[in-house]
Amino acid sequence: MPKSYPAEPYKIKVVEPIAMTTREQRLQSIQAAGYNTFLLNSAECYIDLLTDSGTTAMSDNQWAGMMLGDEAYAGSKNFIHLQEVVREYYGFKHIIPTHQGRGAENLLSRLCIKPGDYVPGNMYFTTTRAHQELNGATFVDIIIDEAHDSQIDLPFKGNVDIAKLQKLIDEVGPERMPYVCVAVTVNLAGGQPVSMANLRAVKELCAPLGIQVMFDATRCVENAFFIKEREATHHHKTIRDILKEMMSYADGCTMSGKKDCLVNIGGFLCMNDDELYQRASELVVLFEGMPSYGGLAGRDMEAMARGIEESVDYHYIEHRISQCRYLADQLEAAGIPIVRPVGGHAVFLDAKQFLDHIPQDEFPAQTLAAHLFVESGVRSMERGIVSAGRNKQTGEHHRPKLELVRLTIPRRVYTYAHLDVVAQACKDLYARRRSIQGMKMVYEPKFLRFFTARFEPLPVPVAQPQAAQVAELATA
Repeated sequence: MPKSYPAEPYKIKVVEPIAMTTREQRLQSIQAAGYNTFLLNSAECYIDLLTDSGTTAMSDNQWAGMMLGDEAYAGSKNFIHLQEVVREYYGFKHIIPTHQGRGAENLLSRLCIKPGDYVPGNMYFTTTRAHQELNGATFVDIIIDEAHDSQIDLPFKGNVDIAKLQKLIDEVGPERMPYVCVAVTVNLAGGQPVSMANLRAVKELCAPLGIQVMFDATRCVENAFFIKEREATHHHKTIRDILKEMMSYADGCTMSGKKDCLVNIGGFLCMNDDELYQRASELVVLFEGMPSYGGLAGRDMEAMARGIEESVDYHYIEHRISQCRYLADQLEAAGIPIVRPVGGHAVFLDAKQFLDHIPQDEFPAQTLAAHLFVESGVRSMERGIVSAGRNKQTGEHHRPKLELVRLTIPRRVYTYAHLDVVAQACKDLYARRRSIQGMKMVYEPKFLRFFTARFEPLPVPVAQPQAAQVAELATA
């Protein structure tokens, strides 16, 4: 019997036309973009699954709130509202608004890290690690080993390995560890959650040693949903209560409001420590703006406050997770390798298995994302060796075990019918995957190369038949 998926818990009030392009047009577009989906124009994309960051469809309540924007330079009433909501739903004492999540990462890294420090985390995230390393820290991955295997199906693959964390503390000492960075959920592991028991264990280990626990809370509501679903002690609790308890095990957090706060721009840095807040208030004016707006308009802070309140509605978050599962179930039924279990914001194709004939140094995930766009107009994102960057000491590529293409589902934007199109495109491409050749990087920026790097298809081996799909991408 077919699975049942909940219908959209909203009705559509405004629509936006999207591009209907030909294969020839898409081929020209991807070539002009250097085979990097980040460099495509949105008007060239039919279904845009590049990211869920800032791509949310806001509610009528949020749009109404934007008309109440208080654009005072200091002490805006919208900041006061946002501060009240953050305290109520997350429980942190202090909030510093920022233009987006990486603004908060920058502040936290500058405030807390000194050269020679170590910052452990449950798998790296690109911008987070970049800020940590730019300020002189060494990132250490302390996620459980199973998170690096796409096919292991565990309920909480984002968990911190407590033994790894203890080992690092013993080796370097707590004085060289300004904080532990815990992502809830873990993006690059496939959107994997962290259990409440694990969050509590991390806090219990770190608190007596004076090591702060800072969450990357970008997708914390999704994490709360998985705790409710998978952790028996929390089945009966509301998303709101679970979220508040999660945050009680942290000393603060960075937040990209462009995800679970349901807005198109904005973020914040939270903390409970008064002295850290005072220092953050001084530093934010250099990079973002006054401590009461941090680079945001009053109307944006109002939309974010209302988005936080909407995000804990069970029907909303159940539907969001179900859209990911709907797409994943179709792909798994077709035998297409994906990261298991399915996370909360995306379905991740396992490009290393999908294109198992392409070596990792020929960028199989980047290649797969480019071909998927030409196949269907679906824009996706590489999350593999390109995103991992290089070792700053040796200059060698970081070679993550996970080589993935992320099909990221924006919040309240697409319907199940759109996801049918995505699934069919993946099936069609998988059927002729052997004809696909890898790529070489022809331009590599110094920082966060996945955003602006450019690529070219490798030449087709003489011994291999010139399949149409290969010829399309290899020749202009």
